Parts: sequence; structure tokens; C-alpha cells
Amino acid sequence: MKRTVLLSALLLGSQAFAGEFLVKYTNTNGFQAVQNMGTMKAVGMQVMDHNATASLIKVDIAKSKEAQTLATLLSTPGVQYVVPNFKLKAYSAPVDTATLKSQWAIAKVQAEKAWQRAGNRGNKNVIVAVIDTGADYKHESLAPNMIPGYNFKDNNADPMDKTSYQNPGHGTHCSGIVGATGLIDGGTIGMAPGISIMPLRFLDENGSGDLNDGIKAIDYAIEKGVQVISASWGATVPRATAQPLLEAVKRADDKGIIFVAAAANDGKNNDSTEVYPANNGYPNSITVAASNSSDSKPSWSNYGTAMVHLSSPGDGIISTLPKNKYGELSGTSMATPLVSGLVAFLKSQDSSLTGAQIRAILQTTGTKVSIQTACNCRVDAFNAVDAVLTKKMIVVPAAASIGAKDTLNLSVLNGKSPFKYVSSNTSTATVSDGGVVTAVANGKTSITVTDADGKTASTLDINVGKSGSSQPQPPGGGGDDPAQPPGDGSCPIGDPSLCQIICQIKPDLPFCKQ
Repeated sequence: MKRTVLLSALLLGSQAFAGEFLVKYTNTNGFQAVQNMGTMKAVGMQVMDHNATASLIKVDIAKSKEAQTLATLLSTPGVQYVVPNFKLKAYSAPVDTATLKSQWAIAKVQAEKAWQRAGNRGNKNVIVAVIDTGADYKHESLAPNMIPGYNFKDNNADPMDKTSYQNPGHGTHCSGIVGATGLIDGGTIGMAPGISIMPLRFLDENGSGDLNDGIKAIDYAIEKGVQVISASWGATVPRATAQPLLEAVKRADDKGIIFVAAAANDGKNNDSTEVYPANNGYPNSITVAASNSSDSKPSWSNYGTAMVHLSSPGDGIISTLPKNKYGELSGTSMATPLVSGLVAFLKSQDSSLTGAQIRAILQTTGTKVSIQTACNCRVDAFNAVDAVLTKKMIVVPAAASIGAKDTLNLSVLNGKSPFKYVSSNTSTATVSDGGVVTAVANGKTSITVTDADGKTASTLDINVGKSGSSQPQPPGGGGDDPAQPPGDGSCPIGDPSLCQIICQIKPDLPFCKQ
């Protein structure tokens, strides 16, 4: 009997490498203070690693001294925050072999028609960093598109994907969805077989890794100048606990790198569930739910009008596996690299496109489906590339959810100024001559823009009134500065009972003030 594998790399909020924490310092005094503490036996702390780019120090603290040492660290001048070094785990099961003709997802998104429309299948100068378990870069369907990567798990230049029962080849599978060549009989083809793939390994052969190495991988991709990062993993943790991960995504955003993230496989609504990096809220990020062959949402896929941007095929996806094998896996982990490949394909046609613009293009050209996302759509490669090549006028962002009294700045891609903006429901939100949307009351509206040549374009739904009591605020939307941990009682350590002890020792710490 054929078995479909539901696979994702999950950051488990309740698990961490015992005693390991990441300390964020803000200046040289803070750095030196943490280093000095690591030499004091009475503190019971050992410095294990240093990420200068992220200003993070990984430390190991003896359990018997944990509360006191954490309290001391958190109150040290020059130390911004301390969070646990989370454990990441990839789950897997046996897979099936298949042939090239079995790739329903490629047909569903009209990839072949898209390649014909563009006259190419991507550009080698466009690089997608697949941050995962590494990849079998020698695979017959991957080797021509692979460029050197790195192994942050073992700290060497060999990002080979090593398999076990827990990991059948997650990173290799994701890489094939992005850009397998399609040149091997009985093989597979990726969404963008003409681009380059950089494998970055931070999960080991047992499917385990740590947050510290994941952050290093993001920073490495930034340093090497990739255009797209594909991240098929995440964390269901409070925003304060995910702080160093969010900062890494922000560094990518600042460099114009498009960050494509999986929505997660818990079957939950991300609008009321804090999932990171999926819920990061940065302009260059695209968060992906999964669809199946009938354009329905698999029961396990996360969703959300505010925090999930679109859907993509992720159920029963055939792709590459290590040692020249092929197999079928399922998950938002599989939906994400298809979008990453599509983003790279669009960047190959117009390198100036930003993540926010590509997200708007994908949302406005996607096929309407009954999957709850910002666009209620599934990506369509042909419609997207046709919009790029014809320079279709697009409003950016194309869909959004904002809170009461929030504002949203609109821009127009491929239009001629001056622009005239009109709100379809002024009782919900108004829009200024400059394209600033101002929320008035809960509800929905859309904005229509007319340019100087008389061309028009409209947004999808602009929702006012975010759902979910635990809805995280994206930066710039009236929420906390993402560079600062909230002073609202949120426990950055991830363990409320430990935070209670710390607050008894140091009651003036920000998260101790209710």
C-alpha cells in the first residue's frame, strides 16, 4: 500500500538542549561581562560558541545554578536578553519511489506553461539557500544546480544530507522541489530547474539541531548574497522567546533577501497561534500553507488570514532523496520550497522585484481555493510570470490584516503617478491621496488604484480587526519593536516556573513587571 509521509522540521517549544541558552549582548562591555562570567566556577556557566554577526553567545549553565545565573545575566548591563537554545527535530517515515510523470504539483501550478512563456527555466545567478538537513549535492537530478554550501551542525564545508529512520532526506527533498533538473529518466523536475541551490545543513542525521546553528545558517546565506531563503521549519513559541530567530530574518529582510517560511503542520490557525519564523511579519517574507491535488487544505496544514500569505502544493509530493532515490513526502515543508523555486523563477525574469512585490504578484495571480490565507489562493506559476512579463499593475501589499487605528502604506508596481486611491468601504478604512490606509472599524475593504494613464488595479481584502487573543504584532503594525523584548510579563526563557524564580531574585527585570 502506498504511504504518504507528513514531514516537517519542528522547533519544539518545550524542548531545548539541556542547560544551553543564547545570550544577546548590545556592546563590548556586555560581551566581556558574559565572557568573564564563563570563567567563574561559582557561576556554573561555560561559554560554548560566539556568533559575532548576531551578537549572540551560546552558554551552558549548570542546572543547580540556572535561576541565579540567568537572573545575573539578565540584569547585566549590555545584555539585552537570554533565551533557551531550542532543539529542532525532523520526523519521517518510509517513502515510495515514483517517476517524473507523477508530479501533479508541477502540472497544477502550470509550471511547463510558465517556462514556455518566459523562454527559460530560471537564471543560474539566482541562488536559493535551502536551510535544512543539508542535501545530497551529488544526486543525479541535483548536482548540476548545486553550489557550495556549509554544514553548521559539524562546522565544516560538507553539507551532505545524512539519512536515518528520523530523516529520509528532508533537505534533499526540499532541494529537488526547488530545482531538480528534470534531465534524468525516471527522475523529477523542480519549479526552477535553471537556478542555483546552496545547501545549508543545521539538522543532523537524526533530525536534531539547534536554534544557534539555524541562525548561523541564515547569516551565512546573507553573507553569500543569496536571493531567496527556503525555511521548512518553525517554532510554536512566544515572540519574546523567538527573538534571535526574528532578528536573523530581519537581517535578511534588510538585505532584500526573500524569506519563504512554512506555516507549520499542526492544523492550527496562525492568526491565534504564535509560530516563528512563519509569523515574523517582515515585508520580504512569504508564509506558506499546503494544498492537495484537489486544491483543498490537508487537515494537518496550518492556515490564517492575517499571518499566512498563500497556499502551495504540499501533499504527496514526489522529489529527490539521497543516493539517487526519489520519494513522496507531505507537509508545509514541501509546499514552501515550491514557492521558493517560483520566487527564484520570477527573480530570474526581473531581478529588481522585492519580496513584498512578488508576494503581491503571487496573491493576485493565484487560483482561488477554499484554504484560509490572506488571498485564499494557491500559487499559479504561469499567471505570475505573465504578470511580470506584461508589467501588470499591482498594488503592494495586495492583502493585509491591520488592527484598529493602525495604518498601512500602499505602493503601486508598474503604474504611472499620480495615483488615485478609493476605498470600497470607508466605514472600515479610508485611504489618503498618498496611499495611506487608515483603519476605522472592524470589517473588510479593498482599495482600487487608478494611475495617470487610466489603468486600474485593486487589492484583495484589507481586514481590519485581527483575530485571536494571542495574535503577535508584526513590526510596524503597532506592536512592539522587534529588537526589544516586551515588558508585558512574557517569559523569554520559555519556562514560566523558572521565570517566576528569576523574578523573585531580580524583580526589576522587564518581564517581571505585569
